Amino acid sequence: MHRSLTGAPAAAVHHGGDLRGAAQRFGIPRERWLDLSTGINPCPYPVTMPPPDVWQRLPDDDDGLAEIAARHFAAESALPLAGSQAAIRTLPFLLPPGRVAIADLTYGEYAPAFARAGHAVRRFHYRSAPLPPPDAAAPLPFPLDGEDPASLPPDIDYLVVVNPNNPTTHRIPVATLLHWRTALAARGGLLIVDEAFIDATPEASVASACGAPGLLVLRSIGKFFGLAGIRAGFALGPRALLEHLRLELGAWSVGGPARHAVRQALEDAAWHAATRARLSVDSRALRQQLARHGLAARVAPLFAWAPHPDAAGWHARLAGQGIWTRLFDAPATSAGGLPSLRFGLPADGAAAARLDAALRAAART
Repeated sequence: MHRSLTGAPAAAVHHGGDLRGAAQRFGIPRERWLDLSTGINPCPYPVTMPPPDVWQRLPDDDDGLAEIAARHFAAESALPLAGSQAAIRTLPFLLPPGRVAIADLTYGEYAPAFARAGHAVRRFHYRSAPLPPPDAAAPLPFPLDGEDPASLPPDIDYLVVVNPNNPTTHRIPVATLLHWRTALAARGGLLIVDEAFIDATPEASVASACGAPGLLVLRSIGKFFGLAGIRAGFALGPRALLEHLRLELGAWSVGGPARHAVRQALEDAAWHAATRARLSVDSRALRQQLARHGLAARVAPLFAWAPHPDAAGWHARLAGQGIWTRLFDAPATSAGGLPSLRFGLPADGAAAARLDAALRAAART
């Protein structure tokens, strides 16, 4: 087990949702903002209150939640987590030091977590046109610095893939991911697939292969279910690896009220089906709305991503009207060398109308 912690503390990674900072910066009271800066479902699962004793007793780690999750995700085994963030921060220290490939534009916690644990981080990029194509549902090729999509560089020990990628929405086919798992397992490596946004398209998941060596999948309850505040998620993978992670995280990693909420959410198949249908419609409507105002966007079921030369200007003009988006201001190869914006889904017709008016005004400026 690798446990080297050296150097100065790393800077905090920026995420969406910082409404307090937005309110201070733009002088608009917090309650007047429309927050579209995250990819969290704006219509969350309707959790009921837990029984009173859940608030008083310690969480029961053997309450069957792991088994419920394994069945729901079609995985061999599951480990409940205090959000997938717990695994992202801990896992790199459980792996022998090596070389890890991480996309140049993806969820920002992975690279610093692996670097802190002493791994060498290598960046790859998603091949994409400067302005995304209109058919945002189709997967695009995934080169590692130009290699064939089905191959891996021989010097890579670990590969992190967020699928679909946040924020670029790129998706990697199941067959390609399984090919990479086989190649990495043969060299004693690991493929880590973050499926935080996969729930709306479960057929694209590799969770069913998680019993095989060389594969770890992370799933979130915060995105599709809209329950980010309870901080719950799961690791899916070989039992031995999950046991190492469990021992490192310790007991009671997920609180009793959160376990109650997650059990309800995972077992409500009717809500899953209705939500998938709604998200498909809403995400396509958001893409069309952005296109009408000059922002070509790709969509995942929970957000839209728009590279644009003036992404920072759009971000500021919308913020001046109380619309908070997520700005990725560093040009990235995966974004065609451009900065970009991410838009979460409006919760209802009123929110969509407010966004439309703000986009119209921003386009005129």
